[in-house]
Amino acid sequence: MFIKCRLDSFFACMARRTVYFIAIFLALSSCLSARFAYGQITDPLEVSTLLAVRRQLTDPRKNLKNWDKMKDPCASNWTGVICYRNKSDGYMHVQELRLMHYNLSGILAPELGQLVHMKILSFMWNNISGSIPKEIGTITDLKQLLLSGNQLSGPLPDELGYLPNLIKLQLDLNQLSGSIPKSFVNLPKVQHFHMNNNSFSGQLPPELSALPLLKHFLLDNNKLTGYLPPEYSEMPSLTILQLNNNNFEGNVIPDTYGNMSKLIKLSLRNCNLQGKVPDLSGIRSLLYLDLSKNQLTGKIPVNRLSDNITTINLSKNQLNGSIPSNFSGLPHLQKLRLNNNLMSGSVPSTIWKDRTFTSDSKLEINFQDNLLSDISGVLEVPPNVTLMLHGNPVCRNATQRNIGHLCGSDNGDENTATVNKPVLTCPSSCPTCFEYVPGLPDKCFCAIPFGVGLLLRSPSISDFPPYRDQFNEYIIGNVKLYPYQLFIDSLAWEEGPRLRMFLKFFPQLNNDSHTFNDSEIQRIADIFATFVIPGNDTFGPYDLLNFTVSGPYSNMPLPSLKSKGMSEGALAGIVLGSIFCASMVLLGVVLLFLKKHQQLPLNAVKDKSFGKVTIIMDGVKALGFKELQAATSRFSIATQVGEGGYGKVFKVGYCDEDEEQMLVYEFMPNGSLHDLLSARYRSPLSFATRLHIALGSARGILYLHTEADPPIIHRDIKANNLLLDSKWTAKVSDFGISRLAPISDVKGVTEAHISTNVKGTPGYLDPEYFLTQKLTEKSDVYSLGVVFLELLTGMQPISHGRNLVREVNIACQSGTMFSLIDESMGPYPSDCIKKFMQLAIRCSQDETKDRPSMLEVVRELENISSALPECDNTALELNLNTVTSESSPSASAPSSSVYSKTHTYVSNNLRGSNLVSGFFTTIKPR
Repeated sequence: MFIKCRLDSFFACMARRTVYFIAIFLALSSCLSARFAYGQITDPLEVSTLLAVRRQLTDPRKNLKNWDKMKDPCASNWTGVICYRNKSDGYMHVQELRLMHYNLSGILAPELGQLVHMKILSFMWNNISGSIPKEIGTITDLKQLLLSGNQLSGPLPDELGYLPNLIKLQLDLNQLSGSIPKSFVNLPKVQHFHMNNNSFSGQLPPELSALPLLKHFLLDNNKLTGYLPPEYSEMPSLTILQLNNNNFEGNVIPDTYGNMSKLIKLSLRNCNLQGKVPDLSGIRSLLYLDLSKNQLTGKIPVNRLSDNITTINLSKNQLNGSIPSNFSGLPHLQKLRLNNNLMSGSVPSTIWKDRTFTSDSKLEINFQDNLLSDISGVLEVPPNVTLMLHGNPVCRNATQRNIGHLCGSDNGDENTATVNKPVLTCPSSCPTCFEYVPGLPDKCFCAIPFGVGLLLRSPSISDFPPYRDQFNEYIIGNVKLYPYQLFIDSLAWEEGPRLRMFLKFFPQLNNDSHTFNDSEIQRIADIFATFVIPGNDTFGPYDLLNFTVSGPYSNMPLPSLKSKGMSEGALAGIVLGSIFCASMVLLGVVLLFLKKHQQLPLNAVKDKSFGKVTIIMDGVKALGFKELQAATSRFSIATQVGEGGYGKVFKVGYCDEDEEQMLVYEFMPNGSLHDLLSARYRSPLSFATRLHIALGSARGILYLHTEADPPIIHRDIKANNLLLDSKWTAKVSDFGISRLAPISDVKGVTEAHISTNVKGTPGYLDPEYFLTQKLTEKSDVYSLGVVFLELLTGMQPISHGRNLVREVNIACQSGTMFSLIDESMGPYPSDCIKKFMQLAIRCSQDETKDRPSMLEVVRELENISSALPECDNTALELNLNTVTSESSPSASAPSSSVYSKTHTYVSNNLRGSNLVSGFFTTIKPR
């Protein structure tokens, strides 16, 4: 029941509404009491479905012993059943079914298709046999179908191709057969096809090239035949194409595969392919190339591959000619295998030249079993390099040439992985189940670890140690722990190659019990079990193998985790108690609102729905939902500009109508700064242009900190979130995880920080915020400092085990700063670039107190801009006139007139729900 209020009696009307709502709450209490007394919480159809599923399974370890038909699944926390409450019908519904690693056997019941609210279905690592029920294709909410590591057989049902929300399809390590269904072209959101190690046969469907979001295509170790579809080069998002050990007999690698601009890994080993090696030099993101064990002929292309490449394996083909010079100086190369070919001429002695090796890095070069007869230059092999020449004519005079140690018969086929465990000097051992924390070798702190087994399915590296730090940052950044809490206990390479690892997580040092509490164990396990950690270009997709627990963790229901429900009695008590409390709270809120109603801005508009405040944005056009629907052809992908963590972006205004809330951005024709700096889009970018981008970015963030009302801390400043218009002016975007800055209370006192859960992007994340969870405006300053370093060097914040901030500091301390400057920048004024670099370093200091304010950053950039020599005409006719603040009573911020002209430095991504319960209803300059 809703009461329509006249504006002239709005507040009195609200009071009357409160009385009505309290009455409704009290009236509903008897109905709720009846339902809970009956004990029915889960949808009855889903209860019968789960019981049907259970009847088809054999459970030798009794993991499902609490699946009692006399108890409610959601209320009683049935093992592996994760629920949520549907407000429309009041029932709990099964949202996830996680039954992995339980040694279950039997078949998958067709009744699974009745769990229509399910988003994740996982039976990984069991002994399930039979076929995949076609009824699963009716679960339209399903996002992840995870059936790896079973004994499933038979063809894939076409119905799986009609799951509109499916993101991950993981069917590897089964006995599935038949062809890949062409219906899979109807999966608009799918990102992962992991179907390796089965018996799929027939032709790969060319139609799959139309999948707009597919990233990982793993179909190795099957029985596929036919040709490699050239159309796959049109996949806009593909990063891994792995088809090893199939039989594409007599067919060639399409030349168009050299156009896969986002490809990171191309692995076509042992596929019976013929023809030449295509020119792949245009794939500037390529890290891993394996075309070994085929029948490829001809010469190796002379064009240089990506500087990011770690592995080149062209062994066991019929390639001829000399070894090209383009293999020299590749900075991240770990393995170069050309063995068992017909290569002739000289052994090059320059491949490792201009390489900087660390104690962890090494390079393997395998030229065995070719026709190499000479050595070019002086062959001085560094200790980090392994060169293998056995089986070449050059080894016939190995003693005279002093290369006998290079002519041994070691084939170098084995991947090895070692873990360097820290040396502990602690006086005594820890109690049973406890271990010393390896990350704290000087503390001798005993704790009980929580173990996680992972399998990296398709890593784009051949040697792990150089990437250990990068992997640690990747994991702890997503699990939200301190670096010392993670230790990689073991590593083992497997055929594929895949990398199996065992991680140990330790509780915090200040934890008096030296153990994790239950909720923290569940949180960590949930992160891995639901695959919420995003994919990584270097390490590829991962599989969760197991959890290892001991001591107090032993009785926890892992890996299924607990249901999000609770006991019937607890729910009944909470709901009945909440009815009374909610009534009182609602009355109090209204009274408080009436007391402070004068604070509502004049341009706040009440919606027809009770309590909804519609946001009016100054200078932004309000659009209706139907207008947007028509303008975007019913929100077609064809009219979509891009997509970020906060939603899809269409071409200027907003829609806030009923339940629909959307933003329409000004189109940014030059994309993001990340795209501009990345290798695949690299074009010459002068220092003046880079400085202009930096200044625009800083002004935009300064606007958020000092001019937006209320002030905003972005907390995810990165190159991807800085968009560039047609004049190369930077616009700050993507406020999906932004927070309001501290606001003065009635006494004018402002908190120095906000305490909040850590959010942001590894590499850009303020280290002090990460450790203390205290967010300040200078957290944005740190992130922007990292962006400045990217602009100056062209390097990514974290890449190939190197941290950009650390590398720049080392270079500056050693006096080699200018060696890091992006060589594509062209001529630049050294004094100006030195000042810019010093500013970037100040911004990226570890401690907040050592960083400048955003206002200081803007002023310093304006000073550098004004000092640019007049002869520097590479600014592309950009207007780089400095903006100076007019005198103002406030010394902490420029006057509003500086930014009052449409605020071109900010693209707002805000709506009422991002603010404080709707009380701030306008975004405007102060």
